[in-house]
Amino acid sequence: MNVIETTNLHKTYEGAVPVKAVNGVSLQIEAGEFTAIVGPSGSGKTTLLNIIGGLDRPTEGEVIVGGQDISKLSNNQLIDFRLHNIGFVFQAYNLIPVLTARENVEFVMLLQKRSRAEREARSQALLEAVGLGDRMDNRPTKMSGGQQQRVAVARALAPKPKFVLADEPTANLDSHSTANLLDIMANLNRQEGITFVFSTHDQRVIDRARRVITLEDGVVVSDIRREENPVPEA
Repeated sequence: MNVIETTNLHKTYEGAVPVKAVNGVSLQIEAGEFTAIVGPSGSGKTTLLNIIGGLDRPTEGEVIVGGQDISKLSNNQLIDFRLHNIGFVFQAYNLIPVLTARENVEFVMLLQKRSRAEREARSQALLEAVGLGDRMDNRPTKMSGGQQQRVAVARALAPKPKFVLADEPTANLDSHSTANLLDIMANLNRQEGITFVFSTHDQRVIDRARRVITLEDGVVVSDIRREENPVPEA
């Protein structure tokens, strides 16, 4: 079953010289995939990820998520759709500094109007799943970059999304933290069937992906599916 489907997707940024960031991309991503979208700087991979996630709108084409064309939604409808269907992990973590790890994970569920009991139980379970059961009451300033990014992964999973979009999630992490984070996401993918789509330059992420989509100048030039666990876990 496809969780994401794009058809003839275009994104042009107007200016003195118009820039075609995405140029006719059609692809399908199935439930349970662990996919990396790669390419050089300026290839359009972050723009494509932002359009799939409803953070940007295409100039032309369709983005179908869970059977719904999100390119046709109003701004308010998009906000609500993202809240209930898509998890995001960003390069800069984007945690709320005055909140603890648990409160950061709970926040999106608070917006969903879930009960306090459910928020507390799920945030605890997710933080334990990413190895931070002993750090739940720490604020981001008291955590390493790798720990903050693991909180961001737990927060992305909190709303029970259809899929998780991760934009350069390892860019600010050292090798040990990167390996640890990728192990966690790969385990969540295999054990719980969570779909992950990465935009990345990081060869360590590319090596772990089971599908690698390469963009150049906004065009898909390669789409390779690989066997399970192409690189052994550390």
